[in-house]
Amino acid sequence: MPVEFSNKKTNFRKNMTLNGKKITLRALEPEDLDFLYQIENNESFWEISHTQTPFSKFILRQYLENAHLDIYEAKQLRLLIEETATRRQLGMIDLFDYNPMHKRAGIGVLIHPEFQKQGFASEALSILIQYAFSTLNMHQLYANITTDNSKSISLFKKHNFNKVGIKKDWILSEGKFKDEVLFQLIKD
Repeated sequence: MPVEFSNKKTNFRKNMTLNGKKITLRALEPEDLDFLYQIENNESFWEISHTQTPFSKFILRQYLENAHLDIYEAKQLRLLIEETATRRQLGMIDLFDYNPMHKRAGIGVLIHPEFQKQGFASEALSILIQYAFSTLNMHQLYANITTDNSKSISLFKKHNFNKVGIKKDWILSEGKFKDEVLFQLIKD
């Protein structure tokens, strides 16, 4: 994709794969530590991230120091969702359990509660699907969503993910088991 630079020192526009209309998906930077700390330690997200204990800033700083590893080495890719106009940190989107032999990965998206219901998750998912299929040459993506998470189910259905199965009593949450739906998107 072309990169255009103006004559001014700091004014440049990039036409890049991970840019959308309102958002940019970008690599995590050291200055994202406080946002990452806030998200990772928000207990309302722990069920979807399979987290059981808080993360220290020390541990998250180490994670950021290793965030430069590519998807082939780390088997995952975490990108920050940033509003292009304001550069506000909105959330994160991940490819995880990347399997290069079978050309597949799981996908998950998380938007900070303050920025939900504004279309950011949908745009981020659209951008990452395109990137996974065209740049990373993946064959399929999948998502695991508890049956009571209607917002996520609607989001992934909107992007043509198909329900392919239900994992019974898969997630233990607050003393009760929940079913988890497996959604799959296969490249045409």
